[in-house]
Amino acid sequence: RVLECDPNFRMASKEALSKGNVAVITGASSGIGFALAIKAASTGMRVVLADIDADDLGKATEKVTAAASSAGGSGADVLAVKTDVGDIAAMTALKDATIEKFGKVDLLINNAGVIGAGANFDNLERFQKVLQTNLWGVLNGINVFLPVMEAQGTPSVIVNTGSKQGITAPPGTGPAYNVSKAGVKVATEVLAHQCRNTEGSKVSVFLLIPGWVNTSLGFKAKKFAAQEAGAAFDPSSVERAEDNPNPLASSPMEVADRLWAAIDAGAPFYVICPDSEMSNEKFFAGVQWAADDVIKQRAPLSRWTPEGKAEFDKLSAGL
Repeated sequence: RVLECDPNFRMASKEALSKGNVAVITGASSGIGFALAIKAASTGMRVVLADIDADDLGKATEKVTAAASSAGGSGADVLAVKTDVGDIAAMTALKDATIEKFGKVDLLINNAGVIGAGANFDNLERFQKVLQTNLWGVLNGINVFLPVMEAQGTPSVIVNTGSKQGITAPPGTGPAYNVSKAGVKVATEVLAHQCRNTEGSKVSVFLLIPGWVNTSLGFKAKKFAAQEAGAAFDPSSVERAEDNPNPLASSPMEVADRLWAAIDAGAPFYVICPDSEMSNEKFFAGVQWAADDVIKQRAPLSRWTPEGKAEFDKLSAGL
């Protein structure tokens, strides 16, 4: 028996990706969520796309339906549900629609998220909105779908999308985003431990940790800000990263491929996605530095002091 503390430990997660199984993906209208929906449909899974952006959701659903058809399926294998993940009633309605349409859930990816621009300690309204989507969206997904997946008694998977910023907490991007993703990390770790130690549970859990990815988070932030202000929004005024990708960043599909490989293999729990700016080795060095702030009783976030930055740059050179 391979112990849970052994690096060779594997989860029995592969079966959840079987053809005909059902994937529910939040934040599925663009970026990583959309790539995951395309990936699921192209491998023969039935797909439920959830997103608060009805316009983009409709466009994404057409493309996912085409991917399903190319894999031998049809439009009947795809369901789109406009959903505010921060609203438990909306998430319950998403679960009900999924069960009514497909009868089960094999793969849940709590992926919906927003950026934290302007979400500072002196703007609690904005701070709460970030947490409501990024953290409560995940908690609501777990609360609503976990009982269904446990009751099925078949191998199933829950994936929560975190961030490298939720682990190393770099300053400068607004504290709400880092706080929300740190919460997702801890919630996912606790959930994984709970499922592994619940007798009869066949739910496997993964934490997806993207780095720099070409997504539409910035575009959507400006779009929703205009809507909240009652102002007109000109889509041509803001560039989508998917339309003009930065070559140093990862593509959403690269992230989707890495997650699929982890689920197929049953490991690792921490699905860390590198990019040209931050290799996994350099990220690991940053994680160790953050842990050493505690162990060595240094000032918090010492990596971003002038002295710490110079030392970390020397330490991580070549990584």
